[in-house]
Amino acid sequence: MKRILVLLAMFGVGHAAIAQQGYHGLNRKVRLGFTISPMISMLKPQESGVNRNSSKAGLNFGLMADFNLNESGSYALASGFQVVLGGSKLKYDAGKGLNDYKANPAEYNMKLTYIEIPLALKLKTNTEGEINYWGQFGTYINFPVSGRAGITTLNETHDRVNILSDMNRVNVGLLLGAGIEYPLGETLRGLVGITYQNGFVDVTRNKKWNDGRINMNSLALRLGVYF
Repeated sequence: MKRILVLLAMFGVGHAAIAQQGYHGLNRKVRLGFTISPMISMLKPQESGVNRNSSKAGLNFGLMADFNLNESGSYALASGFQVVLGGSKLKYDAGKGLNDYKANPAEYNMKLTYIEIPLALKLKTNTEGEINYWGQFGTYINFPVSGRAGITTLNETHDRVNILSDMNRVNVGLLLGAGIEYPLGETLRGLVGITYQNGFVDVTRNKKWNDGRINMNSLALRLGVYF
């Protein structure tokens, strides 16, 4: 949490410096904002012996940053620093899953937390004082900071088992999104859209889980505000 607060402060200082340089509205070289985006996340097994029992409601929140690539602001590099709360329920056949629970079939209710840095090319219409449309295409990189699982077998139940050390340390994937921006003031603008993320990297370490590749995908209602 302290690291997140430090980064927020750094972004705030950068925003103040940009404002002093005289950039305003959609044409500022850098636009900063906050997002809080409800989402549905799902862990998608790629091999037999593991099945998804359900998806999980989650949340994506943090900082947004648009680095404009031309004077009109119609092209930008979209990035930021965000926290992702996701997961899913998976049913493992006997012989798969964590070593301590492989003797019997087991259900894993996974709750995963990542730090995320998106990087996408963003295309926008650019009309001051009106609704504008945007779309983006790119990638993201995730770093897990917390992993917990409720594990239910035929014989017993274990709550909040720490699985962070059994997760891969990096996740990378495809990022797609589209939506609108609308004016809330002279420089304040709201954002609404839909984003889809498709993970490319195995979430779990296969040597410990014997579960092939497990990808994490998500669909989010993107809500935010630029200052």
